[in-house]
Amino acid sequence: MAAARVLLLLAGRPVSPSFVQSVCRLLGAGPGLGPWPTHCSLKRGRLVLSDGPFPGASTRLPLQRPPFCPFVALDQQQLRTPGAELPTNRGVDLGVAVMLQSSDQTVLLTRRTRTLSISPNLWVPPGGHVELDEELLDGGLRELWEESGLQLPQGQFSWIPLGLWESAYPPRLSWGLPRYHHIILYLLVVSQESQQQLQARIQPNPSEVSAFMWLGPDVAAAVAATEDGTETPRHLPQELPPSVLTAELEEDGRARPLALPMSTLLRTTPTTAEGKERVSSGTKFALRLWLQHVRR
Repeated sequence: MAAARVLLLLAGRPVSPSFVQSVCRLLGAGPGLGPWPTHCSLKRGRLVLSDGPFPGASTRLPLQRPPFCPFVALDQQQLRTPGAELPTNRGVDLGVAVMLQSSDQTVLLTRRTRTLSISPNLWVPPGGHVELDEELLDGGLRELWEESGLQLPQGQFSWIPLGLWESAYPPRLSWGLPRYHHIILYLLVVSQESQQQLQARIQPNPSEVSAFMWLGPDVAAAVAATEDGTETPRHLPQELPPSVLTAELEEDGRARPLALPMSTLLRTTPTTAEGKERVSSGTKFALRLWLQHVRR
């Protein structure tokens, strides 16, 4: 129990969810898409979640899963594929992702390289695993530095937790049984520096990042409105630009400008082939939360 990274309080009793269990279902999530308000304790190296208040709970965050979450299907159907094994000795891992906002209200997204074993070619905010004895913010800032080369000076940023996403890879059963199961904590980190100032210091790690871009609220709203799990996007803003300016890494590590077609950013997971470039479902969820924060 001591090593559990994601811990649930169910009827006041601590439970470490197994790899194959849907955290959303264990917390009483209904048949809808959510998000479900969840009471949280953000402790060093660990996340404690409950559907009700508990001593030590520090915040209440929205928790969501994609409509095609494989763990829900495995729960419901007790699916077992002949010759395929699901891990029985693993729990649910904890990840953290940083939505880095510049002072002029743009957020940084990075494209994962094609060679990564988890979620290749996806547009996501910088993030990764939290170490066992690491504060969650420290883990997010470490991942930001490791992937983008950005170190934020103390006292020149503020932060709040945005929300929680139940993540599987592969994200759909039709692409194979899940090999990874995470709860991802999205943190909004607001820098006092402008996009131009931050851009001047970016040095992406080419083994993890193949491109990066800054999204403003208008384009972010269009991307967030492409609802994964449906064939058609909802309420797309009018007069979208045909492309978005990104920076793509050359083999020598230098970045060159690249106009990425808007249609690439509007792809949805169920209708896109595995490994094809798109924005991850969890990132769309985080963008929706970011936009709510900006509008407030």
